[in-house]
Amino acid sequence: MANTQLSHHNFRPIPAVHVTSHRLSPTKPTTTRLPLQYIKNKSSTLKLKANQKHIKWAIGLSLVDQSPPKSTVDAERLVGFLYDDLPHLFDDQGIDRTAYDEVVKFRDPITKHDSISGYLFNITLLKTLFRPEFQLHWVKQTGPYEITTRWTMIMKFILLPWNPELVFTGTSIMGINPETGKFCSHVDFWDSIKKNDYFSLEGLLDVLKQLRIYKTPDLESPKYQILKRTANYEVRKYTPFIVVEANGDKLAGSTGFNDVTGYIFGKNSRSEKIPMTTPIFTQAFDAELSKVSIQVVLPLEKDISSLPDPNQETISLRKVEGGIVAVLKFSGRATEDIVREKEKALRSSLINDGLKPMTGCLFARYNDPGQTWSFVMRNEVLIWLQEFCLD
Repeated sequence: MANTQLSHHNFRPIPAVHVTSHRLSPTKPTTTRLPLQYIKNKSSTLKLKANQKHIKWAIGLSLVDQSPPKSTVDAERLVGFLYDDLPHLFDDQGIDRTAYDEVVKFRDPITKHDSISGYLFNITLLKTLFRPEFQLHWVKQTGPYEITTRWTMIMKFILLPWNPELVFTGTSIMGINPETGKFCSHVDFWDSIKKNDYFSLEGLLDVLKQLRIYKTPDLESPKYQILKRTANYEVRKYTPFIVVEANGDKLAGSTGFNDVTGYIFGKNSRSEKIPMTTPIFTQAFDAELSKVSIQVVLPLEKDISSLPDPNQETISLRKVEGGIVAVLKFSGRATEDIVREKEKALRSSLINDGLKPMTGCLFARYNDPGQTWSFVMRNEVLIWLQEFCLD
């Protein structure tokens, strides 16, 4: 498996450029006189359209003019402040409200507030309805009076019996008031939708579709961090883990399952029983998805040098170095055709988004098919990525 280093690049918005176009002609240009009233009406229409475009641009970014008179705003200090302050968004300490103007415009695709009190109320509401977890990836200055953050937010909805997990990733553009040096706007953009303007029906549907039931067993799993969630897949960063594996026959098959589970149930050199984990992986190493192994993940506290040796020559231990992987999640009883279709769809989405998927894939099954209703099964197709930049 390839290790992937995340790289960070600074991207700054390009200022508006006014371009005047002139058509060259070998002959003397002709002049057409228009009625004065037509010119006035046309001018008013163009001004109205220009104003509307300017307003939409301002709301879409930080709601702050980026070229006001000189100010004493210390943007570098505010970048450091956000690195320290935002991780407290949902804990008991909370964010520092003194860093915000009393009138602060907050927008995300389905929420709108125009004061710091409303902004803090929204945070309290999320803490009441969900068990939110906020992960800050980076903070950077993207304009004289504008700072952009990238984040992941995972929320477990506690009011529903199955506690669905909602995942949102994206960026926030924080506008700075040049006069006070405080934040006066906060606009969120979700990676999973295209229409981020308030109120976004697409945003509401994105929330609702994440309320579906997935049953994940209460067993240890490999650790990962969700870096990005799009409409079609997640990008995760996995930490290293160890697997016991044997030859399989196909991605949705079970050949070799008894061999790898036999190892953790005590059929090893020390007759040591090892706790069961989830998921069961099958991995295809070639483009045709024909060379397959079946794998059981071992508990994370285990070290490969201290594990008992397998009793069978057909099984082996291997350390997976981790890295960046794209994941497509789906439910139902997975057949070989379904898994291959999902792999093809995921690979196509990655290529369309300019990413570089590696050859082969993994298929993850989280549930015991004999004890789980098919419509709540959690299945995933995973493809390792050659490189990934979280911009």
